[in-house]
Amino acid sequence: MSEKPERLLAADEPAPVTVDNAAGKSRFLLVADHAGNAIPRVLGRLGITEAESVRHIAWDIGIAGLGRFLSDALDAAFIRQNYSRLVIDCNRPPGSPTSIANISEHTPIPGNVGLSEAERKARAREIFWPYHECIEAELDRRQQAGRPAVLIPLHSFTSVFKGVARPWHAAVLYNRDPRLAHRLKALLNAEKEFTVGENAPYAVTDATDYTIPVHAERRRLDHVLIEIRQDLIADESGQRAWSERLARLLPQAYDELVAL
Repeated sequence: MSEKPERLLAADEPAPVTVDNAAGKSRFLLVADHAGNAIPRVLGRLGITEAESVRHIAWDIGIAGLGRFLSDALDAAFIRQNYSRLVIDCNRPPGSPTSIANISEHTPIPGNVGLSEAERKARAREIFWPYHECIEAELDRRQQAGRPAVLIPLHSFTSVFKGVARPWHAAVLYNRDPRLAHRLKALLNAEKEFTVGENAPYAVTDATDYTIPVHAERRRLDHVLIEIRQDLIADESGQRAWSERLARLLPQAYDELVAL
C-alpha cells in the first residue's frame, strides 16, 4: 500500500477559511464552523456519493449565504470554514469521538475508518487549526485595539433527523451564559411566527463543542449560537429574510443585555 501524501490540501484547493467583510466595524463577529462541504481530493470523497456530500450530514446548508447577507447588513466580519464536517468537525475538540465521524446519521463514512494518528493530525493541522487560529487572531486584534467583540456562531439544522421531525424554526444555544440567548429568543418569540428552541435540537457543552467554550467563554465574551432550520434558508430569498430579521433583532437583544 502506497504512503499517504504528507500534505492533505493541494495548492489549487480551497483555503480552509474565508473571511468576508474583514474590515467590518460591527461589534458582532460572525463565524460558521460548517459553512462548506469541500473534501480534499486526496481523500476521494471519503467513500460517499456526491449526493451524500451535499446533504445536511456534510455541512450546514444555507448558512454561508445567510452569513454573507447578515455580514453586509450588520457591517460585521464573517469567518467561515470551507471544508465538510465529515473531513473534520470544526466545532468538536480534536480527538473527541465525534471529531472525525465513522457514521453520520445513517450514512457510513468509509474514508474515516481506521485512520492513523498522522492522518488525523493532518486534518486538524490543515483545516481545523487554521480556522480557529483565524478567529483567535481577530479576537486578539480587537482586544489589543480596545474594540468590543460579541461572538455569533451561525449554524443550520435539518428538519428531519433519523426519521423524527423537528418542530423548531430556529434555536438559540449556549453553555454557561444564557443572557444574550434568552433575550434573542424572547424577541424571536415576539414575532409570533416561529417555534424557537432553547438548547434544542442541540446543546453546547465542553465535551461536544469547541467554538463557544474556547473563543467566547474563556475570553468572557457575550455570545449566542444561532441555529436556523435548513429548509427556511435553502435559497437566497430565505437567507435574505432571515439575515434581515437577525440584523434587526441581534442589536436589539444586545442593547437590552448591556442596559441591565
